[in-house]
Amino acid sequence: MLEEKKAKKLRFDKSYLFLFFLSILSIGIILGGNLLFPQIKLNGKSKVILNYKEKYEESGYSAKLFNKDITDKVKVDGKVNSNKLGVYELTYTIDGIFQKKVTRVIEVKDTSKPVIDISNDDVYLCPGSNYKQEKVKAYDNYDGDISSKVSMEIKDDLAVYFVLDTSGNKCEISKKLIYEDKDNPVITLNGGNYAYAFLNEGFDDPGFSANDNCNGDISSRVNVSGNVDLSKSGTYDLKYSVLDDAGNKSEVVRKVVVSERGRAGTIYLTFDDGPQSGTTDVILDILKEEGVEATFFITNKGDDSLIKRMYDEGHTVALHTASHDYATVYASVDSYFNDLNTVNERVKRITGEYSYIIRFPGGSSNTISRRYSQGIMTTLTQEVVNRGYRYYDWNISSGDAAGGRPSPEDIKNNVVNALRKDRINMVLMHDIKTYTRDAVRDIIKYGKENGYRFEKITMNTEMVQQRVNN
Repeated sequence: MLEEKKAKKLRFDKSYLFLFFLSILSIGIILGGNLLFPQIKLNGKSKVILNYKEKYEESGYSAKLFNKDITDKVKVDGKVNSNKLGVYELTYTIDGIFQKKVTRVIEVKDTSKPVIDISNDDVYLCPGSNYKQEKVKAYDNYDGDISSKVSMEIKDDLAVYFVLDTSGNKCEISKKLIYEDKDNPVITLNGGNYAYAFLNEGFDDPGFSANDNCNGDISSRVNVSGNVDLSKSGTYDLKYSVLDDAGNKSEVVRKVVVSERGRAGTIYLTFDDGPQSGTTDVILDILKEEGVEATFFITNKGDDSLIKRMYDEGHTVALHTASHDYATVYASVDSYFNDLNTVNERVKRITGEYSYIIRFPGGSSNTISRRYSQGIMTTLTQEVVNRGYRYYDWNISSGDAAGGRPSPEDIKNNVVNALRKDRINMVLMHDIKTYTRDAVRDIIKYGKENGYRFEKITMNTEMVQQRVNN
């Protein structure tokens, strides 16, 4: 019996020792595995969400074996195409006796909201009116143009525009609706802001119209005030004013220039493109000796002293062009006025006054401007008048700008043979030409001997205009 108990106790002790040693062995294997097997650690997340077309940037990784860095042994397989939605895997592997592999999952998704091309500015509406959905553009980084998917709904005092892309991303823009008339009516003056009349002749208002965003045509409500005195040369203001139902008021002013109609048999000697030493100064000498006043359409060339002399001796200093470069002058309306303002600043600096008498390079009838801007002369001939300028073409050309080399006698004959007693005679010449310089005295002599009078252009001089061809 005793022997049997000893045998059982021995078997129990062996089993206990076996389990004990088995546990110790397991712990050793677990702890030693980290030393015996390579380990790979991923920086960052093992699952990454990447936006469509966003460049994938690798977060990095590290590897160790026996606590030694073996990162350079890691092989990375797989590619991420961010231009295509989907799930991509990158595997990081160390090969050898004991292989180790880990995986990073990258999901390319469209997470960007689409864009609706509309402002969220408040909208003022006429009282009692309904807001109509505006035609807007919408674009998504994945779907492209989704303008047709834009919807709008009215929520209380808001107009809410919204659109969803195919990935469920939503863009929403709200505009506050304010039912209040804030816009002034618009008065349009037929013929522009300037009108012209002649002494002791009738003046008919070219007319006007007035429109309001809420009230429509309110021309009948326009009040016209001011007076035009046709017995006296000058510039007179006519004021046009109107009120809409909401009390919004508009006013515009038309300036009416009353001048003496050009006297038949008058000669206006006009000179373009100067000044220039050796020609302009000699012409000024001749004009002074003959007691004749003329008009000089100047550029930015020549000495300031010549312009000062023109002004001091009573001639009209008028504007031609700063550059005389057609490509620059006629590139656009803004380009024209930039050029004109440049030469006008020169006149103001020298004489102390701005000039509002102009001549277009090539005249208002020129066709060269078509090369640079279709229809620009049609616009400019109206716009210069609206800005207070008066432009003058010519009805007699001296021919000194044509090709070849005419003689002073040719220049004189071109002028005197075209003179007429039944009209004003606006003569085009160029004070940079020697043959023109040498013809001026003979032209003046002929005019005096044949009963013509000489005058300079002023703001009251009747405009001589050619037919606009562009």
